[in-house]
Amino acid sequence: MSLSSAAITRRSKTNFYFAFLFLPKAQREALYAVYAFARQVDDTVDLAVSPLAAEEAIAGWRAELDRVYSGSPEHPVARQLSAAVTRYRLPREHFDALIDGVEMDLTRRRYETFEQLARYCYRVASVVGLICIEIFGYRNPATRDYAIAQGMAFQLTNILRDIKIDAAKGRIYLPMDELARFGYGEAELLAHQYNEAFVALMAFQCERARAYYDKAAGLLPAVDRRTMLPSEIMGGIYRRILDDIEARRYNVFDEECRLSAPTKLLIALRVWASGLLRR
Repeated sequence: MSLSSAAITRRSKTNFYFAFLFLPKAQREALYAVYAFARQVDDTVDLAVSPLAAEEAIAGWRAELDRVYSGSPEHPVARQLSAAVTRYRLPREHFDALIDGVEMDLTRRRYETFEQLARYCYRVASVVGLICIEIFGYRNPATRDYAIAQGMAFQLTNILRDIKIDAAKGRIYLPMDELARFGYGEAELLAHQYNEAFVALMAFQCERARAYYDKAAGLLPAVDRRTMLPSEIMGGIYRRILDDIEARRYNVFDEECRLSAPTKLLIALRVWASGLLRR
C-alpha cells in the first residue's frame, strides 16, 4: 500500500517534518509532497538491487516528472507533487537538478575538490531550498541566495554526520585533496580510524559548514524573515547537529549523531517563538 507524502515525511523522522509543523495545511502538504518526491528518488539509488536497476528507476522518475508537468502523474507521490507544482508554480528546473544530483551517486564515489562537491551539494540540497521558498513565499529575490547557502550548510552537515554510513557504501564525500592536505588517508576513513589527523580534517570541515550558516544568515532579507521561519527552524536543528559533532571532538565513528524527536521539537518551538517576537 502506498503511503501519503505526509506519512513518508513522518516515518523518516526528518528535520523537515518538525520545520513544517507550524505552517498552514496547504503549505505543509505541498512541502510534504516535495520531500516525499525527493525521498523516493533518493531511495532508487540507495535501495536498488543493482546499478542497472537504479538507472532504470531514475529514468522512471524522470518520466514521472514529465507527467507531473503535463498534468498526468501516475505515482501517488507524483500526484500529490503535481498539486503542489500547480498551486505554487514550482519551477521544473529545480526538480531536474535534484534528479541529476541523485544520479551522480551512481557514477561518482569520490570528489577530488570542494568545487566538485559543491556542485553535488547544490543539486541535492540547495535546489530543495529553492523549491521550498516558493512555497513559503518571499518578496526579495535575494532570498534565493539565502536558500542556496542554507542548502549548502545543511548538506555539508549531513556529510559530516553520515561519514561512517557513507563509507560503508564505499562513498566518501570529503574532498580528496583535503584528506591529503591533513594527512588522513582514504583507507583510514573507510576503516573508521579516529586520530589527530582526522580531528584536524573535521575541524576544517565544520568550520566551512559554519561559514555557510553565517553566510545564509547575512543573506536573508529582513522583509522575508517571517516567511523563512521554517527554514530557520531547520537551520537551528542542523546547527545543533554540528554542535554535537564538535562536542564529541568529531568522533562520528563510535556513535551516530542523531537528535531525538523531543529535542527537534524543542528547537522548532524556540526558533518559531523567537521569530514571532521579532515581528
